Amino acid sequence: MAKTPREQRSLFGEILDWMLAPLLVLWPMSVVLTWLVAQGIANQPYDRELADMVRVLSKQVAITATPGAATAVFTLPAGASEILRADEADDVFYQVLGLRGEYLSGDRALAVPQEEDRAPPGELRYRDDTIHDESVRVAYLWVDVPGRPGDAAPLVQVAETLGKRSRLATEIIKGVILPQFVILPLAVLLVWLALVRGIAPLNELQQRIRKRESSDLSPIDERDAPEEVSPLVRAINDLLARLDRSMGSQKRFLSDAAHQLKTPLAGLRMQAELAQRDIDAGRSEPADIKRSLRQIALSSERAAHMVNQLLSMARSEDRDHTIALVPVDLAELAVETVQDFVPRALEKRIDLGYEGPEAATPEGGVASASVGLKVWGHRMLLGELIRNLVDNALHYTPTGGVVTVRVIDDPFGQTVTIQVEDSGPGIPLAEREQVFRPFYRLLGTQVDGSGLGLAIVRQIATQHSAELLIADADLPPREPPGDPADAAFGPGVRFTLRFAAVREVPADDGAPTLAGNVPGER
Repeated sequence: MAKTPREQRSLFGEILDWMLAPLLVLWPMSVVLTWLVAQGIANQPYDRELADMVRVLSKQVAITATPGAATAVFTLPAGASEILRADEADDVFYQVLGLRGEYLSGDRALAVPQEEDRAPPGELRYRDDTIHDESVRVAYLWVDVPGRPGDAAPLVQVAETLGKRSRLATEIIKGVILPQFVILPLAVLLVWLALVRGIAPLNELQQRIRKRESSDLSPIDERDAPEEVSPLVRAINDLLARLDRSMGSQKRFLSDAAHQLKTPLAGLRMQAELAQRDIDAGRSEPADIKRSLRQIALSSERAAHMVNQLLSMARSEDRDHTIALVPVDLAELAVETVQDFVPRALEKRIDLGYEGPEAATPEGGVASASVGLKVWGHRMLLGELIRNLVDNALHYTPTGGVVTVRVIDDPFGQTVTIQVEDSGPGIPLAEREQVFRPFYRLLGTQVDGSGLGLAIVRQIATQHSAELLIADADLPPREPPGDPADAAFGPGVRFTLRFAAVREVPADDGAPTLAGNVPGER
C-alpha cells in the first residue's frame, strides 16, 4: 500500500494558529468570567438596600412578657407597607416570625432558611430562593433578644425579585463585551500584520537565493538574516561550501580525465591516418600495416584501461549509496589477484609471489586456507584495491624485479594486514602524500600509466576504515638487470593496509558465529 505523502505545512499559518487559538479559547472564558463579575457587582447595591429594610423591620419587633411565657410582637408602621410595594421594577416581600417560629406578619409563602443556613442572632445573611415560581434575593436576620437563647429568636426576612439586578448586570456586560467585538478583530489584524512583518526577512532571503545563478555557490551573508534564522543560513553555507568543493573536484577530475584520454585517442587517430595514407599512396606493406595496427591496439588498450580506472574511481567515490559490507577473506582475494597477474609478471620477467595462509588444491594449484582472516568489506571493491596495488607494483618494477603480496594475521585477533611490496624505484618521502592524488605520476619515471590506481586505493581504504601506510621495502640487494636498457632496482616501496578483523567465535549452541564491528558502527 502506497504511503500517503505528508501535506506541506505553512510556517506562517502554524504560527498564526498558535497565536489565535488561545485568543479564541480565552475569549469565551472572558465572557463567562465577566458575567459572573457583573452579577456580583450588580448584587452589591441592591443587597445593601435589602439589608437596610431588614434592619428597619427588625427594630419593629418587641418582646412582651406574659404570665408563663414571653411573646414577640411586630407592629408595621403606617405607610411602611406602601413603601415596600413602591418599587415598580421588582416585587418586594417580607416576613416576620416569632420566638417559636409562629407567623407574625408578611408573606407566608416565603420559605424559612434551612438549618445549615441558620446564623447567630444579629448577623445578617443572604440567599437565593424562589417565591411564587419566581427567583428572588433574600436578606434575613434573627433578631437578637437579650436573655433569650439563639434558637428562640424572631426571624425577619425581606425578598426582592431580580429584575433590576439582571438589567444592571446586562448593562455591565454590554459595556465590557461589546468593545471586545471591536478589539478582537483588530487584535487578529494586528497579529497578522506582525507575522507578515516578522516573516518578511525570510521572504527576502528566499528571493535572494532564487535570484542566484546556478553556478554561484558563494556563502549567504548571515547579517542580512534574522538571528533565529542564522543557524539555518550557516547550515546552507556549509552545504554550499561542500558542494563547491565537490563540484570543483569533479571539474578538475573531468578536466584531467579528458586530458589523459586525449593522448591515447590522438594516437589511435594518428596511426589510423598513417595507415590510410600509406594505403592511398600504394605503400601498403604488410609490415607497415602490422606496425600501425599494433600501435592502434596499444592505444586502444591504454584508453580502455583509462576508462576502467575512471569507472573504478567513480564507484569508489560514490558516497550517496551505502555499500553492503559482508565478511570477506582477504587471503583468498590476494591469492586470486596474484593468479590473475601471473601471465603479465611472466611477460615482464618479474618474480610475483604471495606470502600468507595457503594450501595446495587437489589440482596442484594454490588456494587460500585461511580460517578467520576475514574483514567487513565489499568484495568487489576490496578486489579492486588489491588489483590496483599489484598493477602499480608491476608497472614500476623493472625487469627481473620482485613483487610480493603478503597477508599477515594479528596474533591478538584484532586486525588483518595486507602488504604489497616491490623492488622498483620507490617513492620519495616528499611525494608519498601526492601519489594518492588522481592523475599524479612520479617525476623521472618513464612508466606509462593512468595515475588513478593509488587514488582508488585510498578511496576504498577510507570507505573500509582501513589504515594505509607507505614505507620503503628494504629488500636485500639484488644483481643489476641483465639488459643495460632495463631500469635499475631501487629501494622499492611497501604499501600496508590494516583492516579490523572479523573472527569466528562459538555461539551458545556450539555453532560458529562472526564477531567484530562493521566499519562505521560503534
